[in-house]
Amino acid sequence: MRHCMSPLDFSVEEIDQLLDLATDIEHNPEKYSHSCEGKKIATLFYEPSTRTRLSFETAMLNLGGKVLGFSSASSSSASKGESVSDTIRVISCFADIAAIRHPKEGAPYVASLVSKIPVINAGDGGHQHPTQTLTDLMTIRSIKGRLNNMTIGICGDLKFGRTVHSLIAALVRYTGIRFVLISPEELRIPDYVRDDVLRKNNVPFKEVIRLEDALPELDVLYMTRVQKERFFNEDDYIRMKDFYILDRAKLQLAKPDCAVLHPLPRVNEISVDVDNDPRACYFRQVQYGVYVRMALILTLLGVKVC
Repeated sequence: MRHCMSPLDFSVEEIDQLLDLATDIEHNPEKYSHSCEGKKIATLFYEPSTRTRLSFETAMLNLGGKVLGFSSASSSSASKGESVSDTIRVISCFADIAAIRHPKEGAPYVASLVSKIPVINAGDGGHQHPTQTLTDLMTIRSIKGRLNNMTIGICGDLKFGRTVHSLIAALVRYTGIRFVLISPEELRIPDYVRDDVLRKNNVPFKEVIRLEDALPELDVLYMTRVQKERFFNEDDYIRMKDFYILDRAKLQLAKPDCAVLHPLPRVNEISVDVDNDPRACYFRQVQYGVYVRMALILTLLGVKVC
């Protein structure tokens, strides 16, 4: 039995196969519409989520399966003190696969150690968010036609952003990738990502503060929000939250084929006047997330569709 805790749980070849499957699902949805009949996914969300939870549930429904679960810790037995390990042991009696979102880093991994069903990490604190990363990879590959030989700009909260850490770890395994890391000093990429991922793999990168300075050279711009829930100090959050705002005027500095991504939700870091620009890909990104999660569910359950 296999779990999904990190994008690195899959080799580059396996990720390519997963993305190929997701692409086939995109183009031939009817072929997969009954593939998980009789199967159930449990979405165990100890932390608020709209896109990720509903995306998992939509993915299973699209495959002909059913869903159960909870959308906050307060509506589960966690409010009575039940451990994650005990919860997954119980859920293993009800469902065939589970997706867990938890504010504590490593909680889905702890669950996977005792689970009788495949467990998918749907986000754990500021640590990992593998299905968002797979979504990002599919979006980039679908729009740019490749996952190599690109300059990727990542802008905003690079310190706490789990989507950022996961994406960097996944992309360094492809050739010709270069990063421009755009953030204020206080929200720079953590040392372990800089040293153990980028430098260790000899991946070229530079760190800049001004978005305008980076835009002209980017093939992909990955915007992120400053995450209020990761800050201990309200004043720090207020000071940081409007540091970057991508608007139509700034986007004129970017290449005509630059793809703008965002894991969502956005607050105000991308102005609504960018939404109709053909380079804005973040709502398409949401749709790709459904296909990716459908492919992952099929893969972890070992369901083959001919």
